[in-house]
Amino acid sequence: MIQRTPRSNSTYRIMGSPKHQKETENGRPCEKEEDGSNRDHDQEPHMLHLMRAFVESRDPSSKDIDELTLGRFLRARDMNVEKGGGLLLKSLKWRRQFIPKGYISDSEIQNQIAHNKVFLQGYDRKGCPVLVVFGRNHFQNKEPGGLDEFRRFVAYALDKICASMPAGEKFMGILDLQGWGFSNSDIRGYLAALSILQDCYPERLRKAFIVHAPRIFMAVWKVVYPFIDTRTREKIAFVENSMLKATLLEEIEESQIPDIYGGKLPLVPIHQT
Repeated sequence: MIQRTPRSNSTYRIMGSPKHQKETENGRPCEKEEDGSNRDHDQEPHMLHLMRAFVESRDPSSKDIDELTLGRFLRARDMNVEKGGGLLLKSLKWRRQFIPKGYISDSEIQNQIAHNKVFLQGYDRKGCPVLVVFGRNHFQNKEPGGLDEFRRFVAYALDKICASMPAGEKFMGILDLQGWGFSNSDIRGYLAALSILQDCYPERLRKAFIVHAPRIFMAVWKVVYPFIDTRTREKIAFVENSMLKATLLEEIEESQIPDIYGGKLPLVPIHQT
């Protein structure tokens, strides 16, 4: 549910379900922060066995997929073996077709890299890497193949951040919209990025903050919002400018907060990490 906050006419907040998010203890990795009931957790080994059989019977190349990956796709579909398995099979097919070499080189996404729109630096209090995206640095590429280049860039960024964490963990995102205007609006690109995140990298996002959002962004948000699945919606929150530093400190040690938000770490472009 989107609610206008009473303290500002230009900031909004998505009311998620933090009471259903279990805190990890003693700095344990964020993959231990499971969603769902204890019953689902108890049943997961059996469901994983069923899902592996389901997927391998349809794609023998999937036999090398680890249980952490199987578990993410299973939880993304609320422990439904056929739906989770179908999502994983779709993702495997997508990677074979879209990333045939198994990786994306910088030379394939030069236009996207040149805009310096995505940065990777620091870790949150649960040990998850922090990704910062600047919306003002993104522009729709209307040239032939421009949307596919952006899709490759999204996969490149997500592969980079997954490679920076131990197996099974998640990441935290900050979408900074300061200076964003309609010249930055790219509905097709936003939906493409959302689809890749939800369908090919499910359960990788731990939490995302949208900061410095201008009022005009809400027209775009209303178009994008229906395409965000329920599990992802609960991880996203708009943060008021006056609460930004305090909100980040709840999730990230000051030594790990990017310096542009009052912390101590300089941002590093993702292609330099």
